[in-house]
Amino acid sequence: MGKFEGKVAVITGGTSGIGLTTARRFVSEGAYVFITGRRQSELDAAVELIGDQATGVQGDVSNLKDLDRLFDTVKQEKGHLDILFANAGIGSMLPLGQITEEQYDTIFDVNVKGTLFTIQKALPLFPDKKGTIILTGSTAGTIGDPAFSVYGGSKAALRQMARNWIMDLKGTGIRLNVLSPGGIYTPAYDDMFGDSLDQVLESWQNNVPLGRMGTTEDIADAVMFLASEESSYVNGIELFVDGGIAQV
Repeated sequence: MGKFEGKVAVITGGTSGIGLTTARRFVSEGAYVFITGRRQSELDAAVELIGDQATGVQGDVSNLKDLDRLFDTVKQEKGHLDILFANAGIGSMLPLGQITEEQYDTIFDVNVKGTLFTIQKALPLFPDKKGTIILTGSTAGTIGDPAFSVYGGSKAALRQMARNWIMDLKGTGIRLNVLSPGGIYTPAYDDMFGDSLDQVLESWQNNVPLGRMGTTEDIADAVMFLASEESSYVNGIELFVDGGIAQV
């Protein structure tokens, strides 16, 4: 039996990259997984990869009606929730002086508003005195990068919210932690960095103390730890999975 046998997990942003790799790991350890994605075709392809122990629910986390539909589906099909991986996020690069209202609204609506209401709407489905919530943060919320202030600010906001949320959840038995990846190559990098991608990847490799880019498997390993009983007394932390880049 896997360590998550019989558990129910929800992963937002589960159609590619970190979310998809983590969903497959949860299923391999016995969990049933609900994943979300904005595009139906990508969602269907991801569910096919994950297998029979997965359900895809199309939606945008910044749309509260989509979140209601997600958790109504979980309630109808499984009746409860054990693990929430609030992973959906978006980013783009613009330096100060070129930042637009559209960029700000798009990033904060998905990364901050979307994460907040994902968690809030999931809470009624957690059993009494147990449950695990994991947020995807970023090293960008801690270190400075040119043209990355809006994205970094959104992730820094999540880190501070987590400090407050563990106090709001006191006595419920629900643990909440932030997992902050460093340079993890995913398909999102192609859109985020465009023609600068090769330069960004080379910079990460040269500057990370471990001397390599991270993988989605590295992040999934950390999610497995934070979701399991092995971390039963870990609450409110920011776990950097970044090869050491945010520590120097």
